Amino acid sequence: MVHPLTLKSTQQIFLFEWLTRIRMVEEEIAKRYSEQKMRCPVHLSIGQEAPSAAFALATQVGDYAVSTHRGHAHYLAKGGNLSAMIAELYGKETGCSKGRGGSMHLADKSVGFMGTSAIVGNSIPIGVGLALSLQIRKVRQASVIFLGDGAIEEGVFYESANFAAVKNLPTVFLCENNEYSVYSGLPVRQPAGRQISDLAAAIGLTSKAVDGNDVEVCYGAIDSALRAARDGEGPQFVEFKTYRHLEHCGPNDDDHLGYRPPGELQDWLDKDPVSLYQNELESRGVLSAEKVLNIRSTVAREIDEAFASAEAASFPVMADFTDGVYAD
Repeated sequence: MVHPLTLKSTQQIFLFEWLTRIRMVEEEIAKRYSEQKMRCPVHLSIGQEAPSAAFALATQVGDYAVSTHRGHAHYLAKGGNLSAMIAELYGKETGCSKGRGGSMHLADKSVGFMGTSAIVGNSIPIGVGLALSLQIRKVRQASVIFLGDGAIEEGVFYESANFAAVKNLPTVFLCENNEYSVYSGLPVRQPAGRQISDLAAAIGLTSKAVDGNDVEVCYGAIDSALRAARDGEGPQFVEFKTYRHLEHCGPNDDDHLGYRPPGELQDWLDKDPVSLYQNELESRGVLSAEKVLNIRSTVAREIDEAFASAEAASFPVMADFTDGVYAD
């Protein structure tokens, strides 16, 4: 990481704070999951924090965003409420989806986060539809679609990307390529030598691939894509090369299962985005050990309060159970 952008020190600290916040939130979810009070599957993005932290700095309030089953970080980065997210994992009435959705169905229209989905690729056409609404209303904002490399294998991606290109929609596709779909790596799912960003470019999207563990590179790519989409330059696509440290679904390490080549996980742990950026900012003199401790202490208090609030909240009552699920 030897390419500092023209970022103010406050922006650099902001990025580090978000890397730390996302990491600590999900580590606490993993730590508490065995208590069996979160009775929904959780897909954690530990190791993949950089694109989300960068998005938190680049996005605007008026932007829309949709996401995937691995959406905690995206929800928080778009302005989602941590207490509401944890309450949702606990199935409580105070959850962002009123306890009806759980980890894979987070939504908060007040901040433009329009939902996550358990179905691979399911949120892609929703994000494109939101972009069409922005275009029709002549609103200078963008619709952001988070997706994984597995969604590239779904037909709906091609239909949606083609429609976005034909209509020149203000759509930004942010593809977190962590190389795996459950236990299947890219070599058994996609042709050898094909780069996802090249495929997106062939469809008609302005496309690039970047290091998904370098938060400043991620910010530069996302900020540029959002600005281009808002300025009417059509749909944008950014592929982030990154990696999840834990299992596909759940709080545990699964390296013992043997589906990852020996040493691969350790290679990516050595490129951990949080540690890399902390070391970089310390070398620049932007970050001190005391500042790191203060940031972590502040985040830890916020997390403790969110979990305490979720524990104390009520479950939905049966009489109101379909509220917000079906139209009146």
